[in-house]
Amino acid sequence: MSTRPICVIAQDIRADWKKVYFGAVPYLDAMRSLDRITDAYICDGADEIVMYFLSNATSWRGEKAREIKKELNALLKEAR
Repeated sequence: MSTRPICVIAQDIRADWKKVYFGAVPYLDAMRSLDRITDAYICDGADEIVMYFLSNATSWRGEKAREIKKELNALLKEAR
């Protein structure tokens, strides 16, 4: 399975999650400029940004949310 760029995943999140929780917004915005889990955004690694996003995305629910969260967790696991 090929992994999608994080910026594409972020677009899917924005399309599905209509009212993004304010705590997740800065991480989702940062994800829009990332390609791989090994990238960096300013001083933070992509893995940190994805972890912080997931921590703030607990209110995002539904089938699409489960699929994308699973995909992001797989990227994190791959990075370790």
